[in-house]
Amino acid sequence: MVFLFNTNSKDKDKDIDNVKDNESTEKVKEKEDNEFSKLSYYKEENLDRYKSYETNNPNLSIEDIVTKVNLNLDKEIYTDTRPSTNLNTNYLLVNKFNYLDSNYIPENLELLDNSYAKSGIYLVKEAKDNIERLISDAKNDGMNIRVISAYRSYSYQENLYNNYVKNDGVENADTYSARPGYSEHQTGLVVDITRAFDDFNNFENTNEYNWMLENAHNYGFILRYPKDKEDITTYSFEAWHYRYVGVELAQKIKASNLTFDEYYVRYLESDNN
Repeated sequence: MVFLFNTNSKDKDKDIDNVKDNESTEKVKEKEDNEFSKLSYYKEENLDRYKSYETNNPNLSIEDIVTKVNLNLDKEIYTDTRPSTNLNTNYLLVNKFNYLDSNYIPENLELLDNSYAKSGIYLVKEAKDNIERLISDAKNDGMNIRVISAYRSYSYQENLYNNYVKNDGVENADTYSARPGYSEHQTGLVVDITRAFDDFNNFENTNEYNWMLENAHNYGFILRYPKDKEDITTYSFEAWHYRYVGVELAQKIKASNLTFDEYYVRYLESDNN
């Protein structure tokens, strides 16, 4: 009796195994050669975008390339947007790629006392308590700070933005105003401030502004749209716009010299999503 073996089938299996081994080896080698993957905030799904952004921006560091791509800054603003996560927390990120629903209203909104703000100004309680403490301590140092805007509803922001567009056009309005749903003011964690009885546009030239730069982080607030960071925030510099993130986080962000956007994708996103 003669037994016949199908050697072709065995050879094919070996070939398939060899191909798989080669593919695995190539992937390992590619990862070893991939400088981006050494960063803790690297996202493998963004690798092709990192490479493309590096080609178009050869002077940027690896850290900045990964950060900007993770923030979607390689795309047009208000495209490929997604709903914000970490709702009703100090880690909530809202920008031109992360939005709040039209029906989102933050929890624990409270009215600021008229001695600290214009009438009818609301903030999330924790932020409210700390801005009132900040203003009181600033007054002891001879500063006169007042809140002129804080929580805004979706509909309020919609009317505001539409008026700006009517006056300045979409392109210009987008540099200084958020579209409805994309405004940090809807979080209830933001204050616009000025020196009392002064125009907020002049705030940069006041002692109060310098005091805020030196002290705001100790009360949980950060300058949200700093000078020379427009390429990250996608907003013009706003000396009057401060975001509450909590004392511990504000101190860390201040020490890092990063914007909230940068700090979020580098240190917070993986921890809180």
